[in-house]
Amino acid sequence: MNPTTKNSRRNFLSTVAVAATSGLAVMYNPSKAGSKSSGMPKPFNFNFSIPVNEADKWFKKVKGTHRIVFDAPEPNDAFAIIWTWAFYLTNNQTNTPDDDMTALCVFRHNGFPFALEDKLWKKYKLGEFFQINDNTTKAPAIRNPYYEPQEGDFPFPGIDGVKKMQERGAMFCACNLALSVYSGIIANKYGLDPEATRKEWAEGILPGIQIVPSGVWAAGRAQENGCHYVFAG
Repeated sequence: MNPTTKNSRRNFLSTVAVAATSGLAVMYNPSKAGSKSSGMPKPFNFNFSIPVNEADKWFKKVKGTHRIVFDAPEPNDAFAIIWTWAFYLTNNQTNTPDDDMTALCVFRHNGFPFALEDKLWKKYKLGEFFQINDNTTKAPAIRNPYYEPQEGDFPFPGIDGVKKMQERGAMFCACNLALSVYSGIIANKYGLDPEATRKEWAEGILPGIQIVPSGVWAAGRAQENGCHYVFAG
């Protein structure tokens, strides 16, 4: 795990811990971590609430004989998406049609940005923050490379991105806890309003991707709905 990822995880866990014990979210400016000025973090009221019944209802769309959930807490070169595609490919090769299976992918923690649209990647420099490079430029990504992938985004041609996999019946969800924490951390980094930033990110979730209370909640619900668990990052 690289130092940036370790710092990101530490900030995330510290923020959630304070939110859980005090009822307030505390956003840290990563650039000031360890400095004297970081001793009193800026408080911010988290909005973790979403329509839970709506999220539970979404899981009822899981169908078929073969069901799997890929847990994606890290970018991991988009292997959660690659394995979603591979699950459909190899089930087809063993005579299972798309309508008799479901792959469900949970974007949580540092894997969360794969649920966001291109304009947010560019505006908030998400590739730089989450250490995700664009394979075609070798620079930090300023777009989501895996929703509608371009030539060279995946390690070899023919792999379907999120949008095409959704059309085949694959399901993708995004952690609201990660949305709330990371939008606040980045808002503080750039001196922006955390609540306005959170709303912008929530509105920038890609079509068809379901916001869920948390990624670990979703991993549990998927298994309750018959999906076999696979750690994907």
